[in-house]
Amino acid sequence: MSDVIRAALVQATWTGDKETMIKAHEEATREAAEAGAKVICFQEIFYGPYFCQVQDPAWYSYAESVPGPTTERFAALAAELGMVMVLPVYEREQEGYLYNTAAVIDADGSYLGKYRKSHIPQLPGFWEKFYFRPGNLGYPVFDTAVGRVGVYICYDRHFPEGWRALGLNGAQIVFNPSATSRGLSNYLWRLEQPAAAVANEYYIGAINRAGIEDLGDDDFYGSSYFVDPEGAFVGDVGRDDGVGELIVRDLDMVKIAEVRNRWAFYRDRRPDSYTELVRP
Repeated sequence: MSDVIRAALVQATWTGDKETMIKAHEEATREAAEAGAKVICFQEIFYGPYFCQVQDPAWYSYAESVPGPTTERFAALAAELGMVMVLPVYEREQEGYLYNTAAVIDADGSYLGKYRKSHIPQLPGFWEKFYFRPGNLGYPVFDTAVGRVGVYICYDRHFPEGWRALGLNGAQIVFNPSATSRGLSNYLWRLEQPAAAVANEYYIGAINRAGIEDLGDDDFYGSSYFVDPEGAFVGDVGRDDGVGELIVRDLDMVKIAEVRNRWAFYRDRRPDSYTELVRP
């Protein structure tokens, strides 16, 4: 693994259909590769709109197996470009078993596994329990060509336990693909992920979609970014005006060890005293 990893995020606007959305992300991946990126992550359920604004079973048709057609299509691209890819998709394990999932593909095109969103909201504009079962795969971390990668999806970010579990499992970079609109949690967007990066001493890539989609008036404000283990943004935060953007940044992986040696949070944890925290 290199001391510096060039990483990319794609905040995208809805194109109107699944195939053109996939093609737009293929083009963005090639653009990222031309810029030297070795790892890329897309937004939550990247090939669709954020259909959880409504409760309509017609959107179940967007679910597919993982691995499956979309992961296989991007696995071929990953192998061609030599790029690690995190693909947030709508997963059908079997009929009636649907998950909000992210597949992880290594730089040689091999499928490494998947994370299923653990915390599922159910409130106006975010009717996710209509579409998804809670994740049941824990908090896996994947050994990739760019280091140890974890995923934590959108609403998950409000729960510190999963961030910590990913750190304990060895994560160096955690991607947080999201669909976050202006309103209730807007002010938290630039607070929670930097705080989690500091508390767990790793990099976080926070990805949000952009624009107003045709299912409602939710305004997805983009503002995607990378944050380092000291809580500092790596370069500028992405656009917040409803415009899609490819974000490419250099992550200094040496900083992880430097911060962990300075702030020995993992050494000083007291799991023996936390028993009451995991009681229902």
